Amino acid sequence: MARVRVTQIKSGIGRPERQKRTLLALGLRKPHATVEHEGTAQVLGMIKKVLHLVKVEEI
Repeated sequence: MARVRVTQIKSGIGRPERQKRTLLALGLRKPHATVEHEGTAQVLGMIKKVLHLVKVEEI
């Protein structure tokens, strides 16, 4: 599995609660925070739901 680096580029303020909780589940607490995850189906699904708020790079 590939690893992915996820960086939050937009705030979760004013977004639906599900999107806010998805950001928290990914470990993103504030804009410009970066985390790395394994590219599992579950993680990729969460990233897809908040793709408009994050930047994704494959490592």
